[in-house]
Amino acid sequence: MAAAGEQPPQAAGVKRRGKAQYVQAKRARRGGGGGGGGPRQLEPGLQGILITCNMNERKCVEEAYSLLNEYGDDLYGPEKFVDKDKQPSGSEEEEEDDAEAALKKEVSEIQASTELRLRRFQSLESGANNVVFIRTLGIEPEKLVHHILKDMYTTKKKKTRVILRMLPISGTCKAFLEDMKKYAETFLEPWFKAPNKGTFQIIYKARNNSHMSREEVIKELAGIVGCLNPENKVDLSNPQYTIVVEIIKAVCCLSVVKDYMLFRKYNLQEVVKSNKEGSQPNPGQDAQVRNGNKAKLEFGNTDKENLKSNESDCAEEKNNPQVMVEGTKEEGPISETQVESEKGTKSENGSQVMEGPKSNESDLVLDKN
Repeated sequence: MAAAGEQPPQAAGVKRRGKAQYVQAKRARRGGGGGGGGPRQLEPGLQGILITCNMNERKCVEEAYSLLNEYGDDLYGPEKFVDKDKQPSGSEEEEEDDAEAALKKEVSEIQASTELRLRRFQSLESGANNVVFIRTLGIEPEKLVHHILKDMYTTKKKKTRVILRMLPISGTCKAFLEDMKKYAETFLEPWFKAPNKGTFQIIYKARNNSHMSREEVIKELAGIVGCLNPENKVDLSNPQYTIVVEIIKAVCCLSVVKDYMLFRKYNLQEVVKSNKEGSQPNPGQDAQVRNGNKAKLEFGNTDKENLKSNESDCAEEKNNPQVMVEGTKEEGPISETQVESEKGTKSENGSQVMEGPKSNESDLVLDKN
């Protein structure tokens, strides 16, 4: 018998699976939290909602499902599940049409209760830390997110803790300049193609991607908007439309949103804050402000009075100039010879100052006289 700590020998030609393969298989089985079926990670050809969070992706997904289901039911009604595979199995060609229809109905009912189904909202692997992508089916992401932000902006009721920004994604494509240009030419038409027009700005963000240039992407997209209608103008302060470009790895997410600046850049934590929050002082602060203004006015008046007094003093000094001789603390009238010898030197008070050697020379002149 083999010892307890020994492992049985492996059969010839059988390779042991590494830990990485088990981890990948576990992630593939786990997939999104909203149901099975469909892609497991962000890829071209999807619509959804891009959500940034604060270091807690699991809690972010829970909050996202709760919030999206609440407002989704409000806009579109209760969710109706879509079966992953509606193709019936086990029907025989010899059966009649009525029997086939009955069998299909029965099979679809069984699948609806037992098989995995596609949900209205499904979490996918985004490919970046602190970023969650919720795939949507049968709804308009920009309409739903705008409805959420509008309600939160109006009611000022905070409904999330870890969700920061919630951006609708109307389409995804490969994150290469040529693919983006080709996709954007048709993607931007509903908003900017004549006769439609409006002011716009472009917001660019790249994660885990180094081969795209921000300047080139913005330049190309702005050129496409201008070609669709020359009357489209850029407005960076309060645009009518904001073109959102979010690049994660090799996938580019695009959307066009309204009220981007009004809704605080679609930040759920900021949109619930009052516009006047922190700007209006309380009554006690009002009194302090009034007292402060009064003190400033009084201080200003005293400054004016001091300035006038200084000007009067300067005028008196011009009429009767006096000096302070270094080494002594005596004041007295200045002779003409002293004034001539000390031209060009003045003190801070506007009076002339005599230096030691020069004062001695003037004293000698006085002795001779």
